[in-house]
Amino acid sequence: MVHKTLLNVNGAFLLLTILDVGRGFVVPKFSSKSTQKWSAKISSNEYLVPGMQVIDASNEELFHKLESLREKPSFRFFSVDILASCEYMPQELFECYTESCEIYPAEEEEVSSRIREVDRREHAFDLDGWTRWDMPSDDYYDLEAFPEGYTEYDGSEIWKFIHDRICFQDYDYDDEHWKADFNKAVSGLHSMISAQVLRGVQEKMDEGEAIQVDLKKEFTRRLSANGETPRAIENLYFCFMLLLTAVSRAKARLLSDCSNGSIESDASEELKNIFNSPLLNDASVALAAKRLQDHATQDGASSQNLWEARMRSRELLRIMNCVQCNKCRLHGKISILGLTTALQILVGPTGRGLDPEQVKRVELSALVTTLHKCSRAIQYCQQMQ
Repeated sequence: MVHKTLLNVNGAFLLLTILDVGRGFVVPKFSSKSTQKWSAKISSNEYLVPGMQVIDASNEELFHKLESLREKPSFRFFSVDILASCEYMPQELFECYTESCEIYPAEEEEVSSRIREVDRREHAFDLDGWTRWDMPSDDYYDLEAFPEGYTEYDGSEIWKFIHDRICFQDYDYDDEHWKADFNKAVSGLHSMISAQVLRGVQEKMDEGEAIQVDLKKEFTRRLSANGETPRAIENLYFCFMLLLTAVSRAKARLLSDCSNGSIESDASEELKNIFNSPLLNDASVALAAKRLQDHATQDGASSQNLWEARMRSRELLRIMNCVQCNKCRLHGKISILGLTTALQILVGPTGRGLDPEQVKRVELSALVTTLHKCSRAIQYCQQMQ
């Protein structure tokens, strides 16, 4: 079953943190022949392989466009409750004494009144919503000042809880059901983090730190088709496809926000460049979202039971309060919000999707930010092959 396979991915380096790398990292160019070989190696799903090939051919270009957008205030400042208590499991207090996992709020003048006003105006309690984001406060955190990094925090206990208690049980990987799709999307986010953990370790090694890890061996164990989770990278692509399609559907809303001032106007050109990417306009990439939507609407019981997915997406955000590394909690919350925003847009309350006009600014910002993180993880997986 899906959740049992996912539980195998744990250990000292499975961190609830998203890791940054040096800007300008370039993966090898993939020819059509090598792309087909790579996609066939990591997936046997005929409906996924064409989209994976498109991603392999165009992801590098999209990644650099997303890097530029990441520097804009609307996509780097987030108000997050770092001090919220864990409500899911007894924990011994973990004190992070290293600079690698500590973060501090941005100075008040760094965050525009526009961002603060929009977040306060849009914040509302939805009893049965897909997301339940933290109440906006005066404390905003800058992702550029505190980028993802290797912190040595072990998040395996959190991931075990997610896969064993929050994800749907008793659904096999290939089941034609939206609950199996939900599990695959969460697994894909986990794969994204695993890839970035290893990439962060590589950064530390390159800087001269003595970390006793065989990266090739760890990559094989965590992410390869011959490792503990044979479909880890396939799930990463599945998650990326959902994010791509959700961002594509939010195109009009995002560009409108640039025009009305909800997003800084100078982000408009970066967003237009992103929307020109083949990845946001390809039917094979959108097929993953279409199948999810078909599964959610295949019968009355499926659409009526979508409340179970909404409840779990809210719990995914709340379990992040059990992460005892502040930097890890910050990036973990934003990544979960990005994925659940994608599900909100693609599935909505009935399985047929939600008008992006109803999505909040912070949700759209997290969606685009998570798209960037996922794009970077796929780069690393390509480079390691």
